[in-house]
Amino acid sequence: MGVYHFFLFLSLNLVFKSGISILTSTTTIQLASVKGSLAVTSSLGKLNNVTTTRNSSAPSYWLEEISHHGLAPVNFNNTSYQVFRNVKDFGAKGDGIADDTAAINKAISSGGRCKPGDCQSTTTTPATVYFPAGTYIISSSIIDYYITQIVGDPNQLPVIKATPRFTGFGLIDGDTYGPNGLNFGATNVFYRQIRNLVLDLTEIPSNSSAYGIHWPTAQATSLQNIVFQMSDAIGTQQQGLFIEGGSGGFMNDLIFNGGKTGAVFGNQQFTVRNLTFTNVVTAIDQIWDWGWTYMGISINNCTTGLNMSSGGSSDQAVVSVTLIDSSFKDTDVAIITAYKNSSLPEAAGNLILDNIHLTNVPIAVQESQNTILAGTGNQSMIINGWGEGNEYTPNNSTRFEGYIVPFPRSESLSPRGKFYARSKPQYEDYLLSEFVSVRTAGATGDGVTDDTEALNHVFAFAAITNKIVYIDNGVYRVTSTIHIPSRSRIVGESYPVIMGSGSFFTDIVHPQPVVQVGLPLERGVVEWSDTIVSTQGYMGGAILIQWNLASPAWSPSGLWDVHTRIGGFVGSDLQLDRCPATANSTGIILECRAAFMSMHITKHASGLYLENNWFWVADHDIDDPNLSQITIYAGRGLYCESRKGAIWLIGTAVEHHTLYQYQFDSTRDIFAGQIQTETAYYQPNPIANYPFPSLDEWNDPDFASSCGNATGENCAEGWGLRIIDSEHVYVYGAGMYSFFDDYRTSCSAQGNGEACQARIFSLEGDSSNIGIYNLNTVGITSMITIDGIDIANYYDNIAGFVDHIALFKSEE
Repeated sequence: MGVYHFFLFLSLNLVFKSGISILTSTTTIQLASVKGSLAVTSSLGKLNNVTTTRNSSAPSYWLEEISHHGLAPVNFNNTSYQVFRNVKDFGAKGDGIADDTAAINKAISSGGRCKPGDCQSTTTTPATVYFPAGTYIISSSIIDYYITQIVGDPNQLPVIKATPRFTGFGLIDGDTYGPNGLNFGATNVFYRQIRNLVLDLTEIPSNSSAYGIHWPTAQATSLQNIVFQMSDAIGTQQQGLFIEGGSGGFMNDLIFNGGKTGAVFGNQQFTVRNLTFTNVVTAIDQIWDWGWTYMGISINNCTTGLNMSSGGSSDQAVVSVTLIDSSFKDTDVAIITAYKNSSLPEAAGNLILDNIHLTNVPIAVQESQNTILAGTGNQSMIINGWGEGNEYTPNNSTRFEGYIVPFPRSESLSPRGKFYARSKPQYEDYLLSEFVSVRTAGATGDGVTDDTEALNHVFAFAAITNKIVYIDNGVYRVTSTIHIPSRSRIVGESYPVIMGSGSFFTDIVHPQPVVQVGLPLERGVVEWSDTIVSTQGYMGGAILIQWNLASPAWSPSGLWDVHTRIGGFVGSDLQLDRCPATANSTGIILECRAAFMSMHITKHASGLYLENNWFWVADHDIDDPNLSQITIYAGRGLYCESRKGAIWLIGTAVEHHTLYQYQFDSTRDIFAGQIQTETAYYQPNPIANYPFPSLDEWNDPDFASSCGNATGENCAEGWGLRIIDSEHVYVYGAGMYSFFDDYRTSCSAQGNGEACQARIFSLEGDSSNIGIYNLNTVGITSMITIDGIDIANYYDNIAGFVDHIALFKSEE
């Protein structure tokens, strides 16, 4: 068992007790072989002017230079399997002349990886495919594989340029079509990224249909820092990004220049941030959704900004859009909707606008050919709040279309009038000497060796020497708590796993953290990205992430693409053979109690920015070729009891925990959007009180007392969102779903009465200034419950397969 060196950690805490400021930089990004001057989003989300010549003085990117020791320890060929792949090592030239299609696809596919059409998913063949600066000519699609990170040099964005005779569905095809449809099930494509690229379609004839990226996708996926360069000729048919299905998801820092459509979006739910569209006919074509949250969208010189009228007023395919902190300029129509008094489904087609700036936009909102909300001519206007849909307060409900009073914003969450946001740091300005590899420092990552002491040593060393920790891919088995001190900066390779194991984590009444960020009362800043925290076997007392660190609201800590995964993968000892689905069985496999809680933001913590985080209890075995369902028990999801708050939850999801998914308790100043939950598939067999008892000291739900007034059956099931004694908590888009009743889906089938679960959202105690924009539910009888009283029923809010409320406020 590894030993935690308390006095070393205490000395680090004393040395750095004053904290640090977030490092920021402005980088000029040079593009090779792209005509004209483009605006490119850096990894910090700022726009920079770029030129078309290579900058010979640009620093080398550390990821290209660092020695790569990543392992795939559960791979059958693990001694030779290559995690990191530089496309030039596989024959790509990047010279703007040679056809690099075959070489790039070889870099992605080599090593017996999970090929679309042959494999549904696996954790055993991760890969990071790296593009150095250059121009890569392709004549057919780059085919993405499962659990692949496609990464370019952020200092000089590589250009992937299609030939005039290009064939394929997209320059990058994230999910190819086979004879039976998509080869990967769109709702099961997890753990992948694309970032730091220019996709150039301009050599393809403008009258030919072509896409930059085809991206049907699910949770724990992202697109970041990508430029889509398309023809702006009259009649152009080119489109940047095409998503037709899935259960996402997050993307940020994307730029679309030219084209017929910048982005075609169809997915259950998504959060997108910092997208810029210029000279596009239609910037965004929203073909369907349940809930979609847009933050910081900039639309310039387009004919149409956002078209969400798919299906028309008689069959609206778009349920809801939340648009905040965004701008439209020199655009004919900002938004086209199909919503009106007679539109169907009655509760679909909802739109919420919050802090929208218009400049030279004649029509703000249009239905068919009717102007619903006028814009402005050559002048500017600000829409502080406007919407359409059903509104609920504790004592009233109404259908509305028009101006609304937007949710108030605290200065801590919304400095300078817009919600704080920061993109995942890529440390592009740092030298190789400023990084330390955990495997080089002594950790093994083989999934067998106890890496507790090695990881604690490297995190402590890096904090005191101001190094950035690089977690080489692998499975790092730990038998006691891993401590991450303030000043830590951590980045993973292809989602390495820190896996709690052993008796230290087995007490379901006295839990212990697997990873602890900061000690109670510790101050400072931590940045952590691209990592998974998990457990192995029976770990009923494991809190996967405990966050104690207090950070300033003006310079918060950050957690980007950090996920929890509980069960359902090779090496977890919680797969199909040990934890099969328990439909129609009254027995509980106690050995499948795998975690006490996914994440705990403690009362001492403050100033924390989460972006694209998925806290998942596995509902199926992702290493089983049939993706068979399994039963894993984890007590609680994300528990936030921060007293000072300043918490941002951008594109987070919490699924399949027993007692609740999100619980906000005695906290304040929280921004959340889009949040997404799913109730455990096995419930109500057993009900939520089992196999984890409700503990008063954790303020767990007491279903025995709270279910007396429930409207429907199946009340004692995990809450999607529970808010207790809190203030200034605002949710900008939510999807909370209960698809199953003991693994049967008839309870959520459209028209069957939404009988999977009685309740999903509970507001309790002395809470004030609580609000939700665009709440979507599935399988839920009562959509809102206040102090045990149900105030909103599904049958008044039917929006198709989902049920929907556009606006909820805790005050009248």
